[in-house]
Amino acid sequence: MSVDETIERAAAALNDAGALLIAAGAGMGVDSGLPDFRGDRGFWKAYPAIARLGKSFVEMANPRWFHTDPGLAWAFYGHRLNLYRSTRPHEGFRSLLQICRTVPGKYFVFTSNVDGHFQAAGFEEDRIEECHGSIHHFQCSKPCGDHIWDAHGTEIHVDEDAFLAMDPLPRCPRCGGTARPNILMFGDWSWNPDRTRSQGERMRRWLQEVSDARRKLAIVELGAGTAVATVRYQSEHLAARFKGTLIRINPRDHQVPGPSHVSIPLGAAEGVRRIVQALH
Repeated sequence: MSVDETIERAAAALNDAGALLIAAGAGMGVDSGLPDFRGDRGFWKAYPAIARLGKSFVEMANPRWFHTDPGLAWAFYGHRLNLYRSTRPHEGFRSLLQICRTVPGKYFVFTSNVDGHFQAAGFEEDRIEECHGSIHHFQCSKPCGDHIWDAHGTEIHVDEDAFLAMDPLPRCPRCGGTARPNILMFGDWSWNPDRTRSQGERMRRWLQEVSDARRKLAIVELGAGTAVATVRYQSEHLAARFKGTLIRINPRDHQVPGPSHVSIPLGAAEGVRRIVQALH
């Protein structure tokens, strides 16, 4: 089947949908200019200073650095926070939002991305589940309690040559200890899931409404790879549960679990653009 034919199938499924789930992985941000951490080479290309240290993404995305070397930890996460704040979400986000606003049973977003770009593009805060947390919210690194706070207004200055965050580093407002992003990291036993858990409860209530109203569910999955397959598993699980159509947009890992679903071997921005054109 040609790409044009799969685009037409995707448009038909969206025209027929009574509810829409947007599921997004790291590939969603590539078209916005965000780095692709696919493999150590891709990570080191984005962070040559870390390449010189010989540390992988898995090694760096570990909460222990906030205890052993907070300047390095905040160099990595501070650089990412500044990057995500300064990067504009690509046009595919807004096109998706336009589609979402036409669906009778509304929409929800399930994403492993921590960049906050769905909110920045205008998606409703209470219709997003960030399953790995958000870099725009902080927590205590100890932690001394279960409090999570908004990072708005906190500036982190990074010496790019030394790859070291400059004082003052973010601090916990209760105990004064080192703060950290409210992001689920590797080997992370101190992550506070309360914010993400509340988002998940709202998503479950929405899915129950979709089920009760017997609405047809369409799922548009974008840039979700197989290395950390949380988003793909969620998409496939919900497609099976609701007997819905999964539209998987991915330039590499675009295989779908059966003939009733749609595989589109394109990047997120181009895939959405072509589907929107087919809708009109």
